[in-house]
Amino acid sequence: MRAEPERIGEPQTGTEHEPGSYRDRNGAVFYRDGRVFRHVSRRALENWQVLEKAPFFHALSREGKVVATRTVDPLSEDIDLGTWAGVIEHARIPFISYPYEWSFSMLKDAALLHLELVRKALGADMILKDSSAYNIQWDGVRPVFIDIPSFEPLREGEPWVGYRQFCELFLYPLMLRAYKGIDFRPWLRGRIDGIPAEEMRRLMSARDLLRPGVLMHVVAQDTLQRRYGSAGGDMRGTLADAGFNKTLIERNIEKLTALVERLVPAGGKTVWSDYECTHSYDAAERERKIAFVRKAAATRRWRRAWDLGCNTGVFSRIAAEQADHVIAMDGDWMAIEQLYRREKIQDGAGNILPLVMNLADASPNQGWDGAERKDLAERGRPELVLCLALVHHIAISANIPLAAFVDWLTGLGAAVVIEFVGREDEMVQALLANRDDQYDDYHPDTFRDLLAARFDIKAEEPLKGGKRRIYFATPR
Repeated sequence: MRAEPERIGEPQTGTEHEPGSYRDRNGAVFYRDGRVFRHVSRRALENWQVLEKAPFFHALSREGKVVATRTVDPLSEDIDLGTWAGVIEHARIPFISYPYEWSFSMLKDAALLHLELVRKALGADMILKDSSAYNIQWDGVRPVFIDIPSFEPLREGEPWVGYRQFCELFLYPLMLRAYKGIDFRPWLRGRIDGIPAEEMRRLMSARDLLRPGVLMHVVAQDTLQRRYGSAGGDMRGTLADAGFNKTLIERNIEKLTALVERLVPAGGKTVWSDYECTHSYDAAERERKIAFVRKAAATRRWRRAWDLGCNTGVFSRIAAEQADHVIAMDGDWMAIEQLYRREKIQDGAGNILPLVMNLADASPNQGWDGAERKDLAERGRPELVLCLALVHHIAISANIPLAAFVDWLTGLGAAVVIEFVGREDEMVQALLANRDDQYDDYHPDTFRDLLAARFDIKAEEPLKGGKRRIYFATPR
């Protein structure tokens, strides 16, 4: 089954069935007054009525591992059922993200959650028919399963039909990083259905065949798909005739869980992953910068903040003190990995979502009709944006004109805390060392003029003896 992404996060305002609302044969998600509803088919409604009475599902709901869901009376809510059998309501997810924006440990924890849900469902003679990574979202750094209609009763002799999808969207991407040191994100961004077994097998060397799980979950999977795919055979029927049962699925889940738990990312150190230890600020200047950001963030309560170029999240945590939700983004996957791991173990507000995001090549609208997966702004615009030690990377490393970047910020309609790093700064000098200097617009006066023409500058302060300058500006 296609890896259809759910969208039960930030709704577009408008009609009941607005463009881009998610729908498939089992149901259709729609938004009304900031609430998230789902029309369901007759079969999905019957499955839900079984699920909502199951003790395991109530336990998962209390633990926040599945999205809170309830049955809705369509008459009391003035909802037209049309040809659908019923309607349910889901709790809102703060911000929708996609697997190609997650760090290794985020994908790993999402995989382990999915396996846990399958295991507990089996205990109640139910199963998850789908295993799409898109069916898991995040509340801070806590993974939450959102595709409630994927739960269905387990039929006698039926295999776990989601196994192949689990391999393609969870296991193979994790193996790619753990065994080959290859970034899985471009693969997932380029193909919504994940990495096929055939391609994964080609990536494995002879030595890799000895690695845990490769023979069983890559080679054997590829062989089965070739055998039954080319012949058009009925693999489900064959397995049922062979006496396939729940015990075999449970054993597979146990082995997959143990395998995933052991996987660790290869190539742990990146250019910016140790930036917090090697940045060019002395202690006093660092504290001045922190104080400026904290004062700007404290001017009001923010519903959503973005920290662009967040590194390991020092300033994300400051913004989180005054924001309901912070989306912390950086192009360095290991910096985000460290931020995610730290947020998991720290007793913080739990309102920071770390994402791997190259701002110069951020996730675009993708999928059928460009509506299945949304770009950043369409998923939820910020009210506050932090751009600290970022502008020189945008202008010099990514060759984006200053005016274009400031225009983009203006279009977000958010307040900004932004730092300009001058040419005299050693970080800019390092970027320019091996380049032809074609950046005529990269000057502090030019930058300030651009900012002042589009924002109201509320505060500014020099840093590092004037080599840098930090601003707090609000939209006009």
